[in-house]
Amino acid sequence: MPLAFDSLSHGSIAFGFFNIDSDMLLLDRYFFFSTDFCDHISTMVESDDKEAFRTSWPVYHIEAPEDIGDLMGAIHGVHYQGFIGDLYRRFPFPEKPEDFKQKPEGVKTRGIVEEMIAQYAEQIEIPFIADKQTQTVEIGAYSFSRPSFHELITYVWRGGYPRWKDEAKPDYVLAMKRAIEQKKAGLFKGIAFIESPSAFHA
Repeated sequence: MPLAFDSLSHGSIAFGFFNIDSDMLLLDRYFFFSTDFCDHISTMVESDDKEAFRTSWPVYHIEAPEDIGDLMGAIHGVHYQGFIGDLYRRFPFPEKPEDFKQKPEGVKTRGIVEEMIAQYAEQIEIPFIADKQTQTVEIGAYSFSRPSFHELITYVWRGGYPRWKDEAKPDYVLAMKRAIEQKKAGLFKGIAFIESPSAFHA
């Protein structure tokens, strides 16, 4: 489930997984896969740029709320609208509460999810700028402080809410964590990969 995270630019915004069968993440109106998110973070860690790291991310952008859909309505099976509605028709919410866990093999559904979202979204390139002087990170239109950026990373590492199934984190998530832990400096200074869900805030 997406949670609310503090941004410098837009106040509280939603970020996170929104279907346990897919590894796709949403950041307000941006949609991208967690595999790509982790790869971008690992690339940033490996960069030796002293002042700022700059690159671009390809993302899906959905402007209209009705094209995004109604997450809670789709979860409860009462309102299938937009992209999220299509996704939940194909991959419905589990009947048993104990089965509500983010699946580490969600990457396997990427082709299906890409076909679905293409009907509603525009694919765009957004800037990703990590400024080591100001200790801020920009992901497209959204700007984050270092602590808030850490929260985005550790959310993905945990599998969000409700966490990875059987606590089995995918290889790409573990690779991102290893890269960060080898270089806990600059914008990664102080990041804590703790297991407690109390680190989340709604």
